[in-house]
Amino acid sequence: MKKRFFSTLFLLFTLTMVSADLADFYSSLSSLSSLPFFSDKNTGLTVFPTLLVPMGGLYEGMGTAYTAVSKDSGFIESNPAGSSILDYTELTLNHNNWIADTNIEGVVYTTRFNNLGIGIGGKFLYVPFIEYNRWGEEEASGYYSETIATMNLSYNFFSSYYFYGISLGTNIKAAYRHIPEPIAPDQSVATVMADFGIISSFNLFKFYAARERNFSFGAVVKNLGPTVLGESLPAIATGGISYSPIRPILISFDYNYPFSLSLPADQWESWNIAAGINAVITDFFSIHAGFSHRGSNPKITIGSGLLLEKINLNINYTLDMTTQLTAVDKFSIEATIPMGDNGRKVDSRKVDEYYIAGLESYANGDLNKAIEFWEAAIEIDSTFQPAVENLIVAKTAIILQKNMEALNVVE
Repeated sequence: MKKRFFSTLFLLFTLTMVSADLADFYSSLSSLSSLPFFSDKNTGLTVFPTLLVPMGGLYEGMGTAYTAVSKDSGFIESNPAGSSILDYTELTLNHNNWIADTNIEGVVYTTRFNNLGIGIGGKFLYVPFIEYNRWGEEEASGYYSETIATMNLSYNFFSSYYFYGISLGTNIKAAYRHIPEPIAPDQSVATVMADFGIISSFNLFKFYAARERNFSFGAVVKNLGPTVLGESLPAIATGGISYSPIRPILISFDYNYPFSLSLPADQWESWNIAAGINAVITDFFSIHAGFSHRGSNPKITIGSGLLLEKINLNINYTLDMTTQLTAVDKFSIEATIPMGDNGRKVDSRKVDEYYIAGLESYANGDLNKAIEFWEAAIEIDSTFQPAVENLIVAKTAIILQKNMEALNVVE
């Protein structure tokens, strides 16, 4: 417990020091991004900007390059196909100090029943507004707010021992924007939209032994919906990959292509990119970083994850052109409560035990006992193909043995 406490202190100290060191580097980077090649006159022309601001967590920490990762509840913003491949049921709470008095709160609950994933989430942005008259007197106050509610459903098709499967998923989202009447009348509005995503994994240039696949690809189309008061939703198509060259390291890359169902192509935002890395230092401590570039505003994010006994913490700091180093801007914290895996690990352990016991029985010449063990393994997990294959071999061997015995009797 002491190690985890000191890891937390180290994390906070590191974020503070690194943020200061990055300031000079970011100054030169932002100057480069102001060049015409990097700038985009159409940035920010869409409604509901909250949809493009991450709540936090590893999704934000890896620079939003998360389309092919989806290791936790961040899938609900990156790729709706992710819920059917998560290891655990999770309840996640997010708080993000965005810009000045702007805050983003979020909550996500997700669970999985074998190949079926289900999730529900909410996201709330609020900005205080005060209206003054020409003499500087306060006339009205209130909050500009955006609320996003999400329902998720996904399914992992063709999953087996040798093939990870192809996961398809969708989000149905309801959004509401509230602007106080004294500030801007008739600007509050509600709408609905949808996301569609796909993700799969396989082994590629893998230099370590593990069951999990080390290479993933994903694609998603997000925020498809009708225009809102003549403004287009921030629809975006994204393709991404992730790769783990060695077990502790995960790197990812996303290519984003904004588009609009109602605006002409010359009013669409330009393509943009994101990249991220996550490194597991110990069984309870990891660090991550990310980079993204949209318009003339490059973003650099650093952060870390800490696994405590009953809760997992994720803390991020993001540096971009809106960051104020003198204030607690662009800091986010995520708290995740793991709530079990619906018995999947226990079942997997039993399957392994039955399979190994079957191998031992087969090696000792007890084919009938081996068949019993492998049938028990298949009863728990019908997709465990090594047991299925060995079961066929054992049954064939018994048939051949009986045939040979019959031939001996005839002779």
